[in-house]
Amino acid sequence: MSRVFLLVMDSVGIGGAPDAADYGDEGADTLGHIAAAAGPLRLPALDSLGLGAAAREATGRVPAGLNGAGGSSAAAREWSRGKDTPSGHWELAGRRVEFDWGYFPREEPAFPPDLVAALCAEAGLAGVLGQVHSNGMAAIERWGPEHVRTGKPICYTSADSVFQIAAHEEAFGLDRLYEVCAAARRLCDPLRIGRVIARPFLGAPGAFRRTANRKDYAIPPPEGTLLDRAKEAGRAVIGIGKIGDIFAHRGLTAERKGANDMALFDALEAEIAAAPGGALVFANFVEFDSLYGHMRDPAGYARALEAFDARLGAALPRLRDGDLLIVTADHGNDPTWEGTDHTREMVPALFASPGLPPRALGRCDFADIGATAAAWLGLPPGDEGRSLL
Repeated sequence: MSRVFLLVMDSVGIGGAPDAADYGDEGADTLGHIAAAAGPLRLPALDSLGLGAAAREATGRVPAGLNGAGGSSAAAREWSRGKDTPSGHWELAGRRVEFDWGYFPREEPAFPPDLVAALCAEAGLAGVLGQVHSNGMAAIERWGPEHVRTGKPICYTSADSVFQIAAHEEAFGLDRLYEVCAAARRLCDPLRIGRVIARPFLGAPGAFRRTANRKDYAIPPPEGTLLDRAKEAGRAVIGIGKIGDIFAHRGLTAERKGANDMALFDALEAEIAAAPGGALVFANFVEFDSLYGHMRDPAGYARALEAFDARLGAALPRLRDGDLLIVTADHGNDPTWEGTDHTREMVPALFASPGLPPRALGRCDFADIGATAAAWLGLPPGDEGRSLL
């Protein structure tokens, strides 16, 4: 039976979506601007799958270092409102987000007083710190010493629909942080906040570092995603990285975690070797977004892309006859753009299978990617999307 490996390079956008201006992102181009700032890029495996061609389809330009030829590829646009992780992944799995997410305002404090009061009462907190829009490490560096001294967790948000809580794993306790986040999840449900995210860290003032024990508490997706249909059909559905968190651990038969993207690629290679026939393996590689996009580091982003490409190049020959590997993204996060938030962009949709002839697939929708995976696996079609192959 055929297998599908669906890889999400978190935040690797390839140019502004048609509605980017509605989000203040007209002109954003994650891949193109990285290539201009830190290139030329050396991505032979991704380029052979059509990354340069997909970028040209999106923007009319080929990023420096790519040749824009070969591969079976498309430039995909999102229809769901927002530019966040759950919307992107759910739509990739065949379910558009038809409702509006809740967001917290940029004014300080960013969180409603009654929400903070309820969280403190339910979780037994003396108070919280932060309550601002911020990237994670900036919040930890600013309030980390006070947090360790007082035991008050650091709460912050962003342009996404998120309530993030950072706490020191030793001074506050990892299980305690998870308990606080679970309480916050319940309280945020009426506000339609997409995710509550636990952001544990270690170290001392001036040398704090986030750990791999992040945990996302997401609103469950609508029924009938690609994952649900595959599981109901008796298939192995294996999530790598934060896929389980994004889908509220629904529709999966197994989850694999790793300390970093290279460890997650180790897990992917293990599944290429061992996943049973008919399996769907869905992987998210988060560090493009978390370490380089939000931190506005084009050079680091370029290095991460090249490291990923090297692993991908080594993995492609290991695909079996009948396997389909799809490489895509969930949104953009242009490290040269203003602010520290995601950018509304088109994303690559790259397809590889032994013997698959190269085809220019033009433009498509996010949901078409999930529909292509379903058709390849022989699953009944969903309500949204069309198969591209």
